[in-house]
Formats: sequence, C-alpha cells, structure tokens
Amino acid sequence: MSIKRALISVSNKEGILPFAKRLEEQGVEVISTGGTSRVLKEGGVNVTGISEVTGFPEILDGRVKTLHPNIHSGLLAMREKEDHIAELEEQGIAPIDLVVVNLYPFKQTIEKPDTEFEEAIENIDIGGPSMLRAAAKNHKHVTVVTDPEDYETVLKEWHTDGDVSTETKKRLAAKVFRHTASYDSLIANYLTAQSGELYPETYTVTYEKKQDLRYGENPHQKAAFYREPIGPLSSVANAIQLHGKELSYNNINDAEAALSIVKEFGQPAAVAIKHMNPCGVGVGENIFEAYEKAFEADPVSIFGGIVALNREVDKDTAQKMKEIFLEIIIAPAFTQEALDILTEKKNLRLLTVNLDEEPQERSKITSVHGGALIQEEDRKGFLDADVRVVTEREPTEQEWQDLKLAWKVVKHVKSNAILLTKDEMTIGVGAGQMNRVGAAKIAIEQAGDKASGSAMGSDAFFPMKDTVEEAGKAGISAIIQPGGSIRDEESIEKANELGITMVFTGMRHFKH
Repeated sequence: MSIKRALISVSNKEGILPFAKRLEEQGVEVISTGGTSRVLKEGGVNVTGISEVTGFPEILDGRVKTLHPNIHSGLLAMREKEDHIAELEEQGIAPIDLVVVNLYPFKQTIEKPDTEFEEAIENIDIGGPSMLRAAAKNHKHVTVVTDPEDYETVLKEWHTDGDVSTETKKRLAAKVFRHTASYDSLIANYLTAQSGELYPETYTVTYEKKQDLRYGENPHQKAAFYREPIGPLSSVANAIQLHGKELSYNNINDAEAALSIVKEFGQPAAVAIKHMNPCGVGVGENIFEAYEKAFEADPVSIFGGIVALNREVDKDTAQKMKEIFLEIIIAPAFTQEALDILTEKKNLRLLTVNLDEEPQERSKITSVHGGALIQEEDRKGFLDADVRVVTEREPTEQEWQDLKLAWKVVKHVKSNAILLTKDEMTIGVGAGQMNRVGAAKIAIEQAGDKASGSAMGSDAFFPMKDTVEEAGKAGISAIIQPGGSIRDEESIEKANELGITMVFTGMRHFKH
C-alpha cells in the first residue's frame, strides 16, 4: 500500500522540511498543524491545514486541533475491513498513511530550573500522543515516525519497494510506544514530586540509551548503558570522555563508586577504587598531595584501578599517575599539560564530571528478581550524626580528623566493613566480610605497623567486644562506630581498659 496522505506535526523540526519536500515530490498530500505548517509553507511545501481536514478551527489556544474523528478515523481504519472503508467513504474521510509526530518539549521545559508549574503543564502534549498511539496501534496500515533518525529509512524503503516494510512498521510502532511511555513517565514523576508523594502505588522510571557495551560483568553477558533523561551532572552517566577506550560495564560501576566517595570531600581529595571498594583515599593541601596519599594507602591494589579527584589535574599529578597502570581517571578538569602527559597512554580513559552541582535528594533503585527495592540515597554524613564520646578519654585533635575521614569513607565500603585511617589517608580496608572481627583483622593486617596510633571506623555497631580487642592489639587509638548493640557496654569497658577513645554516631551505614 503506497503512501498517499501524510500528517506531520513536530516540535523537533530537525530534517522535517527536506523530508516533507520529498513526500510532496512523490505526490503525497501533506497535512500539518500550527508551527509545523508555517515552517513547511515557508519552505515551499504545499500544505493542507488541519482545520481544512476537520472542518473545525484550532481552539483553546491550540489545545484542541487534532482531536477529531476526521483525523483519528483516518488513522484507525483497518483497510482490509470493507465496513471500515465504507464508513470512511460515507463520512467523506480519507485514510492517513503516514504520521510524523514528536511531542511538546516537556523534558526540556522541566530541565530549566526556573520553570513555573503552569508552564510545565502547558507543555504536556495531548493530541500528539493520541495520534501516535492511534497510528502505532494500526501500524499494519499506517507508518508512524517519531524520531528524525528514521526519516531516511522510511523514504528509502518506500522509494525502493513502493511501501514501508511490515517489519519496519512494527519496529517504528514499538518505538512510538516506548517514546510515549517515557514521555508519560516524565510527566507522572514530575507531578508525583510536585504533590509530595514519595512511594506511590506504581513507580515508573525511564532511561535513555547512552551506549551499547561490549559485555556485562562477564563476557558471556550482554549489556548496555542507560541514563536518566534528567539526571545528576555529577555522575558517570553525564561524564564527558576526553580520551581512551570505551567504558566497560565494570568500569562504569567502579567509576560511580569512586565519584560517590570523592563527592564527600570539600578539601582536595583523591579516591582509588578496585572492584567497587576503596583501596586508597587521601586528602591534602593540594590535589598532588591527596593523590600521593591515595597511592601510598595501597600501592599494590591501585594498579589497574579507577581514580577520582575533586580538583583539576595538573602537570605534576598527571606525571605521578602516569607511572602506573590505571583504567580511568575522573576529575572536574585537566590542564592541557596534564592531558598531553596522560593521553600518551592510548587506552587510559579520561573523564570530566561537573562536581559543582548542588546535591539533590534522590532515590536509589536496586533490581531484585521480579521486582525492585527503592530507598532514599544515603547522603547523611558526619554533621548529620548524633556524635558523642562514650569513653573516658576524649579524642585528640588529630584523632578527630582521622575519625571523621574514617566515617566518611567506611560508608562506601561493602558491609561488614572496617576501615583504618591515619594522617589524612586510609591505611587499611576490610570489606564485605561475614563478621565484623574478620573485617577488622583484614584491615589491621593490611595496615601493618601503620595501624599503631590510627583510627578505626565501622559501618555498623560491634555485636561484642572482640573487635575492640583486636584494635587494642594493633595499637589503634580511636574508634568511631554507630553504637546500638545490647552489648555496647562491654565494648566501652574494653576501650577504657585499653585507653582507646570511642565515638558513637547513632547512625549506621550498611552497604551490602
């Protein structure tokens, strides 16, 4: 069935004029609305206005123009049904064979920080989704296009075969329903947020494809990377890659873990990540000093890792990082000298991320088989905690600094987690253990002689005094933990006995 009649109404006018001209050249009647009609007429295309088809003017400031039987009957009529065709002829309605529609820019509207609620509401498209859904439902007979990227495919098939193939019509129809579902999801989430609902009866999310990935966690798993349509700038999803190989599935996970930690710091900080856990974190007077400390924290594990920094990478820092194999370096910026040094490594991935963005309350979604868990992100830090010293000895000024660093970082280590810090750097990490004393032993063993005089951070309370005992054996002088165990007093007594100062936060940071 050839295309004889096309309806065009687009907000995104990219490529629409040459597309419409080629339709007209082949004798297709072009129907159009409002702004699209003006663009096409000014471009020399002979256009039939929508009011000529409906016999009714556009009213209510354009809110009603295509919602009419002369349009929707032309879209929904099943051409193989004689009674449908007879009804069209009886009503003087001609079928519509091609629909080219994309929607009011709702996403672009609500992205603007100063958008008023009324403006957002006016950018909710009604007629567009109705036409798209009608045409997509009847895709056996109607070709429907919502993406300018598909214009050439439609023209090529039509020119070559005299019609658009059934397979392409079906593919385009599926694309339409994905498009309208995503559009409606954005609207639903916007209005839900405006109404203050946190966990409504249904939870809809939508993502836009950023890239295909070579594979997932393992080579036998297929994977792709999607991002939120209006997502945080300070994320891997919105990072700009300046150099290096394409990111892998595991790269993206590790890079996100690195960013989540480095964003905890106001002072210059560097974070090295290996397999989703920090292997080294350092803070300093400048970014070079911070990176040196992150490296020294674990010079073995950092090899092949991901490094995130919260300051521009300068020449000296770049030269230092070039000395070892790293997968990714993420920073707000790189000086030209730093780029010249680091781009000598062909495969090293260099990413820039906007870290100036004001933090926003967001939900974290974790997939489970057959469902999802949704919770607020854990954005609470040291200043949000109910910090109190529970031992006889108060922390020294240096111990307070080490305790604060330990508490910031242990939050991001897989549970059960124990972390040791000293002199503005991590020195031991015990991650993901089945019991807390096991995690403590790993962190202490990694720290070695450095453990003496260090601070210990725990993401959850001590169920018994054994972890404090291990800390005492290693010469650890300060501990920060949530508290809340029925056996807290045993841990406090043991800390007092060993001369360890201990701080409770009243807040845990489990991260399974």
